[in-house]
Amino acid sequence: MSKLPDLTLSKGARDFIDDQRLSSLLNARADAVRVREVIAKSLSKTALSVEETAVLVNAASPDLVEEIFAAARQLKQAVYGNRIVLFAPLYIGNDCVNDCLYCAFRRSNRDEIRRSLDQDEIRRQVESLEQQGHKRLILVFGEHPKYDADFIHDCVETVYRVKVGHGEIRRVNINAAPQDIPGYKRIKEAKIGTFQVFQETYHHETYARMHPCSTRKGHYLWRLDSLSRAQEGGIDDVGIGALFGLYDWRFEVLALVSHALHLQTTYGVGPHTISFPRVRPASGVELPEQYKVDDHNFKRLVAVLRLAVPYTGLIMTAREPPDVRRECMGFGVSQIDAGTRLELGGYTEAGDAQCLEREQFELGDIRSLGEVMGDLITDGYIPSFCTACYRLGRTGEHFMEFAIPGFIKRFCTPNALLTAAEYLVDYATPEVRAAGEKLIAAEVQKLEDGSLKTELIDRLRRIRETEERDLYF
Repeated sequence: MSKLPDLTLSKGARDFIDDQRLSSLLNARADAVRVREVIAKSLSKTALSVEETAVLVNAASPDLVEEIFAAARQLKQAVYGNRIVLFAPLYIGNDCVNDCLYCAFRRSNRDEIRRSLDQDEIRRQVESLEQQGHKRLILVFGEHPKYDADFIHDCVETVYRVKVGHGEIRRVNINAAPQDIPGYKRIKEAKIGTFQVFQETYHHETYARMHPCSTRKGHYLWRLDSLSRAQEGGIDDVGIGALFGLYDWRFEVLALVSHALHLQTTYGVGPHTISFPRVRPASGVELPEQYKVDDHNFKRLVAVLRLAVPYTGLIMTAREPPDVRRECMGFGVSQIDAGTRLELGGYTEAGDAQCLEREQFELGDIRSLGEVMGDLITDGYIPSFCTACYRLGRTGEHFMEFAIPGFIKRFCTPNALLTAAEYLVDYATPEVRAAGEKLIAAEVQKLEDGSLKTELIDRLRRIRETEERDLYF
């Protein structure tokens, strides 16, 4: 068995996923009156219980499903407006000691081309990303002793040091193996944003089947407890997720909500983000399709998650095709990646075609950042690269204080407009810039007259007319 860094769990570590209870909730009949009561509670911007979430999950009749979609659209607009936050993933290394059956990086896959970027290679990748206009990255690491807390810390510092023209990465998030508490403390020193750990599947039997017990990832509680240790290590901004297609999607939705409520109850802070990727084709991977999630049910689960956890960002990655992403942005999704390459070194070395032997999985959306920006603007969304909350300490409990009453739009909409203006001036084609400037003008016009609007107009002018950048509220 591969050695774990430290089996010391969080102070209140416990397995809060009760398979039998969650499964039993899925057997209840969906009563229309009760469904509407739960929807009304969600629209009051109140998080739902697991039992209430199950009511929505069990509502499968076309009429009730349409009511859920409509409510999710209304809530998404009320809490997030028409902003979409953009980021890019940067894969640092695909060496891995795990043997997860669904992943091309698993150690037994001899077809996978293994590589770990050194600090100079990371710098070149970041330069390329900055030249495209990216401001937010998530660094992705396989689970291997070489990718320890010190290495992750050093990678983050390297990213922050890279500056190309007006380009800079203002916030680095992390998707890496669970750490012990000292490890989280070390990584926090690098001023990261969100630390993501996905449980993949919360169903115990499926988890054991997908993750051999002879591997690090085979320890269910160690992984389930990972973000509790992050909280105790000082990282109050965390992201959870499940990989849909390994088990019943309805169970996984209830488990994600259970996890969110556990963090909220224990630490006063729910997850900043929830991710819900679907299994995609990958090199050397063959999985039964028993639990494959079709597009209709995938959209249902996004809408239910939006209603269940109103103030948590929902991330939909480039695993999904553009049409699915576009539809889900209307009723739930608040963050997407763009211009994504999964190959190690892919932002400088890869051509237009995907190479599965160099990737973790196949992408569904291979549009460039510029293309995504143009499409978002055409669809009436404000593309946002905002990182102000992280840098002003509006994370953890402070974020909840701002977000739960709904005040976050006071900051997010102006900051989104400022970062969109930066992109338009520095990176956009003339056509995208013209459309973007028209959108910004319309959004500014919607704001109430007052000092905030006046200051926003002045900052937009300074971005357009001077070299000033990184202006935020």
